[in-house]
Amino acid sequence: MNIAVAIASRGRPEEIGQLIAQLRAQSLKPCLIVLSVVSEADVGGLISDPSLKIVFGTPGLCAQRNRALDALPADIDLIAFFDDDYLPAPGSLQGAASFFENHPDVTGATGVLLADGINSAGISYEEASALISGYTPQHGNKPRILREQDGLYGCNMIYRVSAIRGQRFDETLPLYGWQEDIDFASRMARRGKQVKTDAFAGVHRGVKSARLPGVRFGYSQIANPVYLVRKGTMRFAYAFKLVLRNIAANLIRSPRSEPWIDRPGRLKGNLIALRDLVCGRLRPEAVLEL
Repeated sequence: MNIAVAIASRGRPEEIGQLIAQLRAQSLKPCLIVLSVVSEADVGGLISDPSLKIVFGTPGLCAQRNRALDALPADIDLIAFFDDDYLPAPGSLQGAASFFENHPDVTGATGVLLADGINSAGISYEEASALISGYTPQHGNKPRILREQDGLYGCNMIYRVSAIRGQRFDETLPLYGWQEDIDFASRMARRGKQVKTDAFAGVHRGVKSARLPGVRFGYSQIANPVYLVRKGTMRFAYAFKLVLRNIAANLIRSPRSEPWIDRPGRLKGNLIALRDLVCGRLRPEAVLEL
């Protein structure tokens, strides 16, 4: 199978370089690596690398992933969406190809996370490299479905291109595009199974540079789930728990906020979003005005 890897990034040239080095060390090399960025500064010295396809445009995870989709040639079978701070284990692309060949009813899959630094100060490149280097798959040569899922984790999700052709990430979700992975997977679930598999694995480092300011992210924590419930791609019960958990965490932890999270800013964004919800003007795009 022909696999392309799409990386949407902004302000992290070092992390992009580290991920690409890991992709080039895969047992099955990707046929194409697409970097969807905003400016030349986002890719650093890679700008002159002829083996990469680099596309430029406006910032925003959904918009950048859509530009990557537009750049795919017709002969690509699988598209892997990897965050710039994700590192795949050496046999991941080979495992994914084998898995999709043997599971024709699966349209999308997310892999095993050996570690996730999103809720911590983050995981260093050295630590992540050690984890993936020491990883031995437990499935032998027969990757398994661990469970079916309503949504995939956006830092490491692979789709069958034939199943998603003509589909787009929702650019109504601006900037970080929080929950865009759930929205996209929900729409794709109508075309086949969405699963978690042990076919591929990696580490999501949770790098904190170039992330949204607290107020903006806090607004998206409310606005995006509400929008997706109205759209029909997120269940009300799931969205309600998600919103309630975020508000509670920001409220409780604001007096002693973690050094890597702007809890007071997030709480302020939550409150602005709740005000807009009551006033009937809540919309994801309003985050751009904060």
